[in-house]
Amino acid sequence: MATAAGEAGAKPGSRWHLPHLAPLVGVAVVALAAYVIHRVSAEVHLADIEAALAATPLRSILLGLLLTATSFLAMSLYDVLGAEQVAPGRVPKAIAAFAGAASFAVANAVGFHVLTGVPIRYRLYAGAGLDMAQVGHIVGNALVAFWLGVATLLGAAMLIDPVGVPLLDRLDPRLDRVLGAVILAVIAGMVLWLGRNPRTLALFGWRLVLPGAAGMLARIGLGVVDVGCAAAALYVLLPADVQPGYAVFLLVFLTAIVAGAASHVPGGLGVLEATVLVGLGAGTNPDVIAALVVFRVLYYLLPLALAGLTLALFEGRRGLAPVAGKALRVGRPLVPPLAAGLVFMGGIVLLLTGNLPAEGSRLDRLGHLLPLPFAEASHMASSLVGLLLIVLARGLLARMALARAASIVLLLAGAVFALLRGLDWEEALLLAVIAGLLVLYRDAFYRGGDWRRFRPTPGWLALVLVTLVALTLVGFLAFRHVEYREDLWWDFAWDGDAPRFLRVSLLLAVAAAALALDALLRRPAPLPAASEPIPDAVRRLLDACPDTQPQLALLGDKRFLVSDDGDAFLMYAVAGRSWVAFGDPVGNPEAGRELVWRLAELADRAAGRPVFYALSPDLLPLYLDLGLAILKTGEVAAVNLRNFSLAGKRRQDFRQALRRAERERITFDIVPKADVPELLPELKTVSDAWLAIKAGHEKGFSLGRFDERYLAEFDCAVLRQGGRVVAFANLLHGADRHELSVDLMRYRPDVTKGLMDMLFARIMLHGQEAGYQWFSLGAAPLAGLADHPLASTWNRVGTLVYRRGDEFYNFAGLRAFKQKFDPTWTPQYLACHGGLGLPSVLMDIATLIAGSRAGLIRR
Repeated sequence: MATAAGEAGAKPGSRWHLPHLAPLVGVAVVALAAYVIHRVSAEVHLADIEAALAATPLRSILLGLLLTATSFLAMSLYDVLGAEQVAPGRVPKAIAAFAGAASFAVANAVGFHVLTGVPIRYRLYAGAGLDMAQVGHIVGNALVAFWLGVATLLGAAMLIDPVGVPLLDRLDPRLDRVLGAVILAVIAGMVLWLGRNPRTLALFGWRLVLPGAAGMLARIGLGVVDVGCAAAALYVLLPADVQPGYAVFLLVFLTAIVAGAASHVPGGLGVLEATVLVGLGAGTNPDVIAALVVFRVLYYLLPLALAGLTLALFEGRRGLAPVAGKALRVGRPLVPPLAAGLVFMGGIVLLLTGNLPAEGSRLDRLGHLLPLPFAEASHMASSLVGLLLIVLARGLLARMALARAASIVLLLAGAVFALLRGLDWEEALLLAVIAGLLVLYRDAFYRGGDWRRFRPTPGWLALVLVTLVALTLVGFLAFRHVEYREDLWWDFAWDGDAPRFLRVSLLLAVAAAALALDALLRRPAPLPAASEPIPDAVRRLLDACPDTQPQLALLGDKRFLVSDDGDAFLMYAVAGRSWVAFGDPVGNPEAGRELVWRLAELADRAAGRPVFYALSPDLLPLYLDLGLAILKTGEVAAVNLRNFSLAGKRRQDFRQALRRAERERITFDIVPKADVPELLPELKTVSDAWLAIKAGHEKGFSLGRFDERYLAEFDCAVLRQGGRVVAFANLLHGADRHELSVDLMRYRPDVTKGLMDMLFARIMLHGQEAGYQWFSLGAAPLAGLADHPLASTWNRVGTLVYRRGDEFYNFAGLRAFKQKFDPTWTPQYLACHGGLGLPSVLMDIATLIAGSRAGLIRR
């Protein structure tokens, strides 16, 4: 059963809403669950729960195990069907079944399905040649099957038992049956809809191909078996005097699943229990609490342990080699999520045992070895270490080297404190083993960065909060019959478990508040600065490059990766989490390919994402090998100067502009690069006048700006009237006279009409006379995107913006102007990770071009 933990991480959303709203919803649900547990457990003693656990019938446990195995069998078949759909015949069914069961076992217990289940699947499926996109389709179909199984069972339970929902029954005895019929009818309609044609769900470039009607019916059946057996595994553990009809219990269990998913807590810990206790009205029954504990062990902890063991054996067989060092590198992709889960668990163990009474006989022996103040301090320190380990688990998920080092230190410190506070050698051994695993797998944590790189996000803070609340409630339950009084805070004694619990709770509350304050007021880590000055190798390669777009490397707002031999470079800049390369590599093709991979590695080590912007079609297979999505962003126009002419009706505007220039005595001139610095003050006056009428500001990255150092790198074409400059454009030259282009074009608005037409015509005629082959007119954004009902969401949205976005940018007008020259159009692309992160990527690129986030709101 893909429960709350498994699904919480699989529902990413918008830039603002889900990162902030979802944690608040989760906190609210957990707070309500905590209140319920606090109220319904008022009369429950730990001794009663222990007695109930000991009295649990073996037959019920074995039946629960059988039902758990059946549920996991259904989960494994999710992947069998999904793998056969996305890669027919390529994945052995045994591998697919193992991948499904193991990944769900880990994700259900640890949580964050995307960060745990997906890497495990990818590691197992990679041997069959599946890429990350195909694995994503398998996961997406599995989640769809699970939730449709939940909905089907919900509808069926409402139909079978008309008194299953007391609140609805009070409104109308037939209402729950009506709702059940409606739910089943909607599911049946969806199946019929799938039977007509192939269907695809698309969102922000991420496409999920749905199975046909027969395939969906099979998945719904698996979902029913999965969830139904999970509910039955708990149902058979309940005492007979509490068991309602199975249909009624199923409604309670399904409500618990939904509440657990909303809470974003691993396995719905505490939320599932509270929902079941309230739904059954059994808050004071220790037998029901014992049944929930046994269910946790059977359905969550046991599958997690088996999954970890089988994954280790699988990796051991796959990576067996005579070299011991290589054996230690086995399973590297699986290490970060598993290590994060283990460290998170280690933190919970320290916090939980710190909130429970210590074993008296061990304290007696410790009292003969250690002064009481040492034990008291160790008790508080161990709980604080537990909290920090929960926080560091996020850094381990991000493969941060600092998180690994800090975790090793804290795990060993926690082991020492566990011994000093109560001779808890079992905890000390567990923590030491986890630390040893982190020592062995050092290479799996390779990303740099300091504390700022893995501060808790709002979602992780919510997880820390709900964990502390749940464990604190356990402590209040353990010491419920200790009468509170103010002097408990100052009661220091070997048998003072309750006072120690109070002091630790206060310490953890203060520490958690400090962590939250630091996270919410965090400042972003400094971004890599632009390379200054421009490396000599870059200048040498630009001089030999036939294309003009790479000349934007001279803007001074980019960093460079240069090959070891200095025969290729790649320019890039960083915004947000995006490491954005501009254009294809320049220079030696093979060395350039290596630079593309190197940039991807650098971004990965910094917990960023590689983005490649303004690409030609030449290297698209390379970016596909990186696992990136390819999106068309527009087309680039280039005019063949060998047969260029101003003759014809479409060039009439340019001929008129040239005649007007003659009448108004406007002259054209090319100012050599060496003479441009003397002209810069006059060019600045023209540029300021042009910016004033445009109500705009300078851009960058992929667009030139008025920068004296930048303009001094090029020859400059100018129009003069009466000796003063009225228009100018810098000229970008390609090697061997292959291509000529302009970047920055500015004019005085108060001179005459058609200055741009005059300048364009003169520059192109100059290029033709000088023997250049091509003149680049630059890109037409969003031009040439596919406009078809079956096209991707990106293409259809881009086409809509192209047609309707004149208020913000004259997309269609720009292409129409360039089309007057009858150019050759070449598509231009963006390569990045697709899916729901695409809007953030586009925002980062826009930030680089605008110069800042504030610049985005200015024209």
